[in-house]
Amino acid sequence: MKRQDAEKIITEYLKPIFGFALKRCKSMQDAEDLSQEIVLKAFRALLAREDVADAGRFIWTVAHNALSNYYRDTAKSMVGVSIDEVSELIADPASLMDEDDDAEALRRLQTEIAYLSGLQRRIVIAYYFENRRQADIAEALGIPLGTVKWHLFEAKKELKRGMDTMRKASELKFNPVSFQSISVNGEIGTKAPGDILRSTLAQNICYCVRNKAQTVNEISEALGVSPVYVETEAAYLEENGFLQAQRDKYIVNFIISEASEELLLMQNDMYRKAAGLFANDLYDELTASGLPDSPGILCGQTDGAFSQKASEADRNFLLWTLIPFIAAGSGGKLLKESISFEEAATLRPDGGHNIVNAVVVPDQITLPADYVSMKNWCGPMWNTQDGLEMWQIDSEWSRREPARERNVSEEMRKTLALYEWEQKHSLSEFDYAWLAERGYLKTVRDDKGRLQSSWQLVALANAEIRRKLLAMGERIREKYRDDFAALKAPYEKAVLESVPAHLRKMKAYELQFVFYADGWFLLHCIVRLLENGKLREPTEDQRRALTTLIAPVI
Repeated sequence: MKRQDAEKIITEYLKPIFGFALKRCKSMQDAEDLSQEIVLKAFRALLAREDVADAGRFIWTVAHNALSNYYRDTAKSMVGVSIDEVSELIADPASLMDEDDDAEALRRLQTEIAYLSGLQRRIVIAYYFENRRQADIAEALGIPLGTVKWHLFEAKKELKRGMDTMRKASELKFNPVSFQSISVNGEIGTKAPGDILRSTLAQNICYCVRNKAQTVNEISEALGVSPVYVETEAAYLEENGFLQAQRDKYIVNFIISEASEELLLMQNDMYRKAAGLFANDLYDELTASGLPDSPGILCGQTDGAFSQKASEADRNFLLWTLIPFIAAGSGGKLLKESISFEEAATLRPDGGHNIVNAVVVPDQITLPADYVSMKNWCGPMWNTQDGLEMWQIDSEWSRREPARERNVSEEMRKTLALYEWEQKHSLSEFDYAWLAERGYLKTVRDDKGRLQSSWQLVALANAEIRRKLLAMGERIREKYRDDFAALKAPYEKAVLESVPAHLRKMKAYELQFVFYADGWFLLHCIVRLLENGKLREPTEDQRRALTTLIAPVI
């Protein structure tokens, strides 16, 4: 075709093409891009052909094909008209520009195509919107031709049924939940659970199936979200061990606690009373024992010259580490573990072996000002290597990168190796800098330019001092054994009743450790001692090495 003839045709259709794109794209920018693509493709094709009898039909065929590419590239479901009308539109693409299109019907059809199975969506899009032959679709998908025909027939019926049905979304569509906290009991793999469950969609999919297994379509209806997105996200959550597949349904594979105001206050009161008994006795006995001044405890947290003597270390800093360490590590003789970790924990594809807890607090709950919330808490965390253990807690008082943003296991292994080597040898300047950056070690050069170092964390020199510290905690636990049991019993009963049946063993395992290596108990111990003035807030310089200890393994 001559250039001037092609330009005349294109000029005539510029405005209708833009209207076509604007009506079907998700944004003005996309509409501009799509209309430019249609114009360019149509113009080039007109120049190359001499057999265009119907310019309008030709233009809208090009437009239709470009629109199909746009939806495919942006992972959108096809949208346009009822499925029964699609074959006519393919024969007469110009009718796509009818002014009386029903916008609500178009929106409903988009929704219903999304509710088809993944295979049916691909077949419907390929046949009706990409103009592909059924035999070609069968070959591309590796399925029999009869299967393609059957799916097209079933898809029509399903779309008609869906268009005639009012889908009902639950309250989650308008008021989605948000996990207040996500905690991990066990070993984290290469993917932090908090990262996998970070999105609102992931959290609400899991919340939706916390009590009962549901299909992708059922989840989608409850959330008011296209099944296309739910399908992808649910598969990702299952792949990482956070959902279990039960045929065509999913159910959650970790604990989601939706505590009532009554249960939260019961928990807070229980821990407050238990911590008041234990922490105050431990503080008094520890400070009176003289153990913090023992040569078996090493710490370089001093305001003056470098020193590793506990007697010269900041006493408050020592107690910040020793008290939660004793609270977490003592009581093993009293602990009755009837459910093993292996029975309860999930082994995840990324190498993690853990129990994940997420907490949902309804918006309408109003908690008192003295309610103790877990802020930036992670731990206790520990790692052992060559007879040494590194132990740590992250909290609102420490100043470290959150555990989900650092490889804690690798950091601990490296720190232990450097600590052991540094007892007999000098480290490289790179290693000193690495430890200093994390606050575990302080360095300075003397007047002759030689590098001096001082460990800022708490270290126990031998297994005997560790035994003495933990024995102190054992005695106090034995003293309050009956009190602890009485405090725990009503809380344990209420918690198990609030957890879905398929997760009760997982929760029962964790309840065995209430008042032991229990983050809530340790947090309440610290808070009670801060409230009564026995502990003081750490200084800024102390926060990076706070609640960090290295000790021989017993």
